[in-house]
Amino acid sequence: MLSIIGLISGIISGMGIGGGTILIPALILFTKFNQHQAQSVNLFTFIPIGLVAVIIHIKNKNVDLKLWFPLTITGILGAIIGSKLAINLSPNVLKKIFGIFLFIMAIYQFIYKEKKTH
Repeated sequence: MLSIIGLISGIISGMGIGGGTILIPALILFTKFNQHQAQSVNLFTFIPIGLVAVIIHIKNKNVDLKLWFPLTITGILGAIIGSKLAINLSPNVLKKIFGIFLFIMAIYQFIYKEKKTH
């Protein structure tokens, strides 16, 4: 089961969609992990999965390297703040926040209109 979960979340991550949207709920549903553990595993697995995806996307010239640095620096700051917040939240509250986030992202995807690039 873990191999299937890993494969599917890797495919989703490689597409840039976010493997955690699959990995976190799957770990909670199909293993004995709680929300904190599932999110921690997601973060840890993201490192090698993300690295492989980034290399492929850079090779295909899909990455704007001018945007990379400021987004990375502020993202690191956000990760520090977010992880400290998550550690202090109960698994139930963390699960609800994650669910609300996924719900908002789903609504956004339904109403988003793709910008014309030309």
